[in-house]
Amino acid sequence: MVDTAFRLQLPQRQRSGVVFASPHSGDCYFDDFLANSVLNDQQIRSSSDAYVDRLFAVAPKLGAPLLSAVAPRAYVDLNRASDELDSALILGVPKKGQNPRVASGLGVIPRVVANGRAIYSGKISRHEADERLEKYWTPYHNQLELLMQSTRSEFGMALLVDCHSMPHEAIGEPVMRNQRKAEIVLGDRFGASASSEVMDEVEAAFTRAGLSVARNAPFAGAYITQRYGRPSDGQHAIQVEIDRSLYMDEQKLELHRGFVDLRDALAGVVADLVSLGEEQLPFAAE
Repeated sequence: MVDTAFRLQLPQRQRSGVVFASPHSGDCYFDDFLANSVLNDQQIRSSSDAYVDRLFAVAPKLGAPLLSAVAPRAYVDLNRASDELDSALILGVPKKGQNPRVASGLGVIPRVVANGRAIYSGKISRHEADERLEKYWTPYHNQLELLMQSTRSEFGMALLVDCHSMPHEAIGEPVMRNQRKAEIVLGDRFGASASSEVMDEVEAAFTRAGLSVARNAPFAGAYITQRYGRPSDGQHAIQVEIDRSLYMDEQKLELHRGFVDLRDALAGVVADLVSLGEEQLPFAAE
């Protein structure tokens, strides 16, 4: 199903309590948005999780829903709370009580893209900000909430795999000389959004696929894992960050030959997670 606010791909039969989502891969760069930005087409895409939805496109064929954004992250950030409004960008927003993300320009309506580059030369109206939330943020989260509720109702548990990508430079060098640099970072807000058993199983699935994994550093999860991760209720949420250099040229924002290999490896991860949710229910609330 394609909505103006999101893309939802459903399996013929959902096999287990696992749901995949890609909130930052939206690629509909609207003409008026581009016209109002001081950035060129490539710069404005720099903070996008480009092609992540394509990396996980196999999920519906393997029995799990896949929800993807339509609007780009630079236009509205679905991994922020709707009240994370930036007074430095939006007219009429008070300056009080802004968290560090918003203060740095990364609110729900972003002021900057990667490397702190400003998107606009001035401010936008509160009406425009509210319109973006109404058209894109609210429908996406209403749909995700419905998916999680129906999944938990049918299977007794739900696991949201929240799919993202990260710049290669975001991961520092390994502490130990014989360690590999992390290619995947799993975030569960240090245990707040998923049980340790679920986190262990998700990490094991990526490891079996030949990928090196780190937990919660430098990305522990943001609004989506906070909102949807309630392990005591049998609802878990884990953020997955993938090193972009594995599948794309980060400067040109173009896929390279590694894309197919990574996509195939992730197909094994998806299959493992779907089977896990189908065959085992230690994830359910006690």
